[in-house]
Amino acid sequence: MIIKYKVSDFAKDTAQPTKKVLEMVNALGGEPKKISSNLEEGELNFLLEKLSRENAEQDLKAYLTSGKRPVAPQKPAQPANAKPQAAQPAAQQPNKPMQELKKRHEDKTVSLSELAKETGAKATEKVEVKREENRVKIDTRTVDLNVARFDAKYDELASTKNTENRRKPTPQGNKQKFTQRNQRQRQQFQRGKRETEFERLQRIQLEKARSAQLKVALPDEITISELATRLKQQAGKVISKFMQMGEMHTINDTVDFDSAALVAEEFHVKVEREKRVTIEERLFVQEDDSAEDLVTRPPVVCVMGHVDHGKTSILDAIRKTNVTAGEAGGITQAIGAYQVKIKERKITFLDTPGHEAFTSMRARGANMTDIAVLVVAADDGIMPQTIESINHAKAANVKVIVAINKMDKPHANPEMVKEGLTKYGLIPEDWGGDVACIPVSAVTGQGIPDLLERIALEAEIMELKANPSRRGKGSVVEARLDKGQGTIATLLVQNGTLHVGDVLIAGTAVGRVRTMRDDKGRDIQEAGPSMPVEITGLTEVPVAGDQFEAVEDERLARELADQRATAAKEKQFASYTKVTLDNLFSQMAEHDMKELAIVVKADVQGSAEAVKQSLEKISNEEVRVRVIHAGVGAISKSDVDLADASNAIIIGFNVRPDAIAKAEAETTHVEMRMYRVIYDAINDVTDAMKGMLAPKFREVQLGELQVRQVYKISSVGTVAGCRVTSGKITRDSQVRVVRDGIVLAEDTIASLKRFKDDAKEVAEGFECGVTLEKFADIKEGDVYEAFKMEEYRE
Repeated sequence: MIIKYKVSDFAKDTAQPTKKVLEMVNALGGEPKKISSNLEEGELNFLLEKLSRENAEQDLKAYLTSGKRPVAPQKPAQPANAKPQAAQPAAQQPNKPMQELKKRHEDKTVSLSELAKETGAKATEKVEVKREENRVKIDTRTVDLNVARFDAKYDELASTKNTENRRKPTPQGNKQKFTQRNQRQRQQFQRGKRETEFERLQRIQLEKARSAQLKVALPDEITISELATRLKQQAGKVISKFMQMGEMHTINDTVDFDSAALVAEEFHVKVEREKRVTIEERLFVQEDDSAEDLVTRPPVVCVMGHVDHGKTSILDAIRKTNVTAGEAGGITQAIGAYQVKIKERKITFLDTPGHEAFTSMRARGANMTDIAVLVVAADDGIMPQTIESINHAKAANVKVIVAINKMDKPHANPEMVKEGLTKYGLIPEDWGGDVACIPVSAVTGQGIPDLLERIALEAEIMELKANPSRRGKGSVVEARLDKGQGTIATLLVQNGTLHVGDVLIAGTAVGRVRTMRDDKGRDIQEAGPSMPVEITGLTEVPVAGDQFEAVEDERLARELADQRATAAKEKQFASYTKVTLDNLFSQMAEHDMKELAIVVKADVQGSAEAVKQSLEKISNEEVRVRVIHAGVGAISKSDVDLADASNAIIIGFNVRPDAIAKAEAETTHVEMRMYRVIYDAINDVTDAMKGMLAPKFREVQLGELQVRQVYKISSVGTVAGCRVTSGKITRDSQVRVVRDGIVLAEDTIASLKRFKDDAKEVAEGFECGVTLEKFADIKEGDVYEAFKMEEYRE
């Protein structure tokens, strides 16, 4: 780059002979320079560098001690007649001023020109400085160049050029474009000339980063637009690459990972498969419990066995309460969980039904437990449900303890029971095996302490531990829908601690724990490991056996529940077989087969599932039973509408229809049958399928009463003050007690009074007092259904 700095100016500023400067410049080669020629930047740098090397000192001390004494100007010759001047005093000698000027010059406080002025020399006279080695020594570090004058020259040139441009007409068309392009190129060239070393290194690093291979992570499926964004390419270029591969796509199409990876390689992009984090992984914290956090927990014991072999009676003897009396026919209809305390040790018991209709419930109960107590009647031996219980216990890998019950019977034969157990891999300890067989009697209490002691011993050997410091998790034992409280779920906490206010997710049900009660109905604030509790607050009724877990993020929990519900619906829709050419013949054959559609409603979820499975098992070659809906709660109008549209019948298990549903069923002629024992429902449906259904009795509704007030009289018992809301009630009619759509009991009337007088019949709109024979747990708001069993022939 040429700068406005002439050769003569450089020689003058550096006090060098002009001839010497020209020789040094021309030695570089190129066009010969003149005195008036301008120096280029490279030439100027060369001259300064050369002069600096020629006049360099060995060290700082030599530089400071170098002689820089100026030579005093010679006196002019005096005429002959001139008077001699007096000698100057020593104080006026120039040595001292010159030393001071020398120091000032070395300190960069005085220039060469000022030095000449202060020494008294004229402008035309030359000030000489004494040197040790050379006559002239230049220190380029102290050269005082007037750089401002070059800026003034640049400003002057710029203003002159702008003035000329304003006078010239503005170029048009392509000429202006070429001019602007040349100016941009010139500016870029000049900018590149001024680039420092740091900027150059920074530019090189940036170019390396741009040239480095791009790495992207792609999911299993991705849209074209998203793929273009990740590849940092235009969508049109990505689509053209697909076209070259023989695939036609639009910007909104979805492609798989393999296709996207091939296109990415065309753009020299390195591809990795994206690791997707599911909602479960974000919501559920998978952490191992440390040894110091683990504490001993009570064992969970499952009581299993054949129907009527005495499972609930053994639990009754343990808990010293009577549960069997409140169950229909002495058969356990719903799974129950209880916790008892034996010698400062707690044991949690699960009572599973024994008859084969509840196989699925028993399987879920076995998976929750640590120890299985297999109850076998000493006078009955091994039965079909006993075999199923053994298989469930083996599949769940739980310890089995055999309780040989009914030892008080005269025909009790425990050896027969032990012999039967050996056929299924359970070898008693007396016979050299590892299965404890303990004779007990639920009636007399014989062997009950030995059974509990053995359970505690097995639990101690197993070293059952859990971490109460983490969030609660466990299994759903049972769930039902209550009219006043909503969803009520019985949970078994298996690890951690469950608190009131925790957010729970169980299957497709999610919610916050509002209330929590223990097995004795007391309100509690938290529940530790192996503790059964009853909670409210879930959005829907969970399925018995579902795993529940307390989580922190309620929003994610609801999102996961919706995702699970959607997946369940898709699975249900996928189960329906559509007609194709392959299965056309089989579908036509199926259309000739008769189908019996049934809507099942039960009081608890486990019972509804058991009834559904039992009914679907009795299908034969001619008639297929299909349960189109199985729900929990009282029979509603929507259930009747579904049955009407599907030409189905409704089977209620321990529930009753509400008034609207009953009226709708009468209008649409939908048949509703209510049962309290599942055997009756199975037998009726089986007979109907065989064409042998000819019932001899049917139920005739007489009327309904509403309990307004309850009185307790010591000599009489519990008296219900009722008002007949519809129909009538007679002295010999039977009464069904219904609370919130759930049947509590069926009983006969002990006394029916109007005021203080006995009455044979009370009509609609009148009040009366009713006392039942057995059931006494009456509350205000209960409904009495009066009915009679009428014999008839078809």
